[in-house]
Formats: sequence, C-alpha cells, structure tokens
Amino acid sequence: MRGAVLHAPGDVRVEEREDPRILLPTDAIIRLSAACVCGSDLWPYRGVDAVNGPSPMGHEYVGVVQEVGSEVTNIKPGQFVVGSFFASDNTCPICRAGYQSSCIHREPIGGLGAQAEYLRVPLADGTLVATPDMPSDDLIPDLLAASDVLGTGWFGAVAAGVGPGKTVAVVGDGAVGLHAVLAARHFGAERIIAMSRHEPRQKLAAHYGATHIVTERGDAGVARIKDLTDGLGAHSVIEAVGTQESMMQAIRSTRAGGHVGYVGVAHDVQLPGRELFFSHVHLHGGPAPVRRFLPELIDLIWNRQIDPGRVFDLTLPLAQAAEGYQAMDERRAIKVLLKP
Repeated sequence: MRGAVLHAPGDVRVEEREDPRILLPTDAIIRLSAACVCGSDLWPYRGVDAVNGPSPMGHEYVGVVQEVGSEVTNIKPGQFVVGSFFASDNTCPICRAGYQSSCIHREPIGGLGAQAEYLRVPLADGTLVATPDMPSDDLIPDLLAASDVLGTGWFGAVAAGVGPGKTVAVVGDGAVGLHAVLAARHFGAERIIAMSRHEPRQKLAAHYGATHIVTERGDAGVARIKDLTDGLGAHSVIEAVGTQESMMQAIRSTRAGGHVGYVGVAHDVQLPGRELFFSHVHLHGGPAPVRRFLPELIDLIWNRQIDPGRVFDLTLPLAQAAEGYQAMDERRAIKVLLKP
C-alpha cells in the first residue's frame, strides 16, 4: 500500500509500505476513505519534535472495515467507522471515567500511520464507532473531523466549563480552535470571542458562532478580552495552540473563578506558580478523550446539525501529501484532507 512517511524535517514522501495485517485478536483492518494532516503533525515536520528515522504519519481516519480479529465483536466487516488518535479498550476504570486517551492499555495511532490506504486499528471494539449506515460522500469530511479536531475542540469546551450565559474566548484559529467555537455555540454560550488575524478563519469562526473577533495577541489580546468583559475576563477560555504565549494569554484572559480548557499540544510551557495561585483560575485539559464524544458527534453530523468538515479548505490525493504539509505549514490552508 501507499502511505506518507516523514524522513526528516520538511521531507514527507508517499511511498510503498507493508500492508497492515491482523496481529492481535483485538485488531481490525480498515480501508481508509479519507485522512488528513493535523496541526500537531507540523511539530515534527518543522523539526520542533525530533524525527528519529522514517516515521509513518497520520492519526485521523475514517473508513470501511475490511477484516477483524477473532475477539472483535462490536465492529464488523463492511461497516463505515470513525476512530480516534489513541486506541483504547473503553472498559478500564480510566475509560469508564471518560478519559479514553489515558486508557491503561492505550496505543497511539500516529505510529501506525493513518495517512495511507489501509490501517490496522488496535483495540478495535473500544476504539472504533460505526455510523448508522454507509455515509454519503459529502458527510465524509465531517466524520473525519470527528476523529480528532472536532472532538478536541469539544473537549476544550467541556474542560473550560462552557455553558449557557457564559462568555467564551478561544485562543487559536486552527481547526481545533474553530471547532471549539462550534462547540461553545452548541453548549449555549452567550458570547464567543475568537482570537484570529486571518480573514478566512475569521469568516469560518463567525459561521460557527463567534460573536466577536479579536485580532490582538499576547498582552494586547488580554486587554481586548478585558475590555469586552467589563475588566473581568471571560468565564471560559479554550487554549488551542500549545505555546507559552498562548497558554499565558488564555490564563490572563480568564476571570477569577473561571476555567481554562487547554488542548493545544504543549511545547516548553511553564506556568508561573505565584501568578497562577492568585488568579483563582481552574485549569483542565490534555489529550482529548475523543472516544467519549464520538457517539454524540456522529449523531449530530449524521443528522446534519453541525458541519465541522468546513475546516477542510484544501483536498489533495494522498500522493500529494507533501504539498498538504507545506500548505498548512505556510498557513495557506486551515486543514488538508487527503484522499487515498
């Protein structure tokens, strides 16, 4: 089969890889209908995360089940399924508490490489969720978004305590931040402030429910949030970038007693203990337990109540994955869909 492999920073190649096969009785093999490039894939692409030899890429995926192991009972060949970026058994005490991304048996999908034609999914019964029927082509991008970025934005909103009557600020205008705006609207936020400098992303944020756009960053961005909230700060702030600046911007934009939901993959983030102590801000986040939300998200998508697939503003064949990485790295695309 063909699959995308990162050989070194900036060096993505689509090349022949070994076809996946059932290794454990809890595995499934799916034929991928769509995959995509994630913002977190750009960390190794840019050389921020180490690249230790050729690495299969991709952890967001939807497709049709081809084969299952002897112990798989919930998933059957021929079903269209959505999975998340961590395989989980969905039965351990951590999973039952709703944190499948910290399952005691979790396995990362990224190392298996979902930017490919086929994928082996471990712990298939606990990881994959089938759609009610075979989806129409126009729903596939929406379902693909549910595999990571929609579920991650959703968790950011949950972790930030978003609810009716609240003012929400979203730091980050990538796919996760935009879906956090969508989630905030779904949860009934009264005001949703999207922080963005890029017109196409601002327009999509407004489509998803943003009531205000703030273009400033850092201390200036914090000041604008305070201006919009009578000097208090937002009730809920979702951090969807993962840098020191974005995390501090999120914390400082939050009112005393408010909540920060952080879902950007953290890089060199250090929290000032004394400032945090006196802020009275709640912090919660981490790798999103996407599996917790998949049944609800699939239902909302299936019934066309949300349209998260709009974040895919560039679609390319798998063979052009390198162009997809470059387009996202240069911010010419919000998110790239790859068609195997």
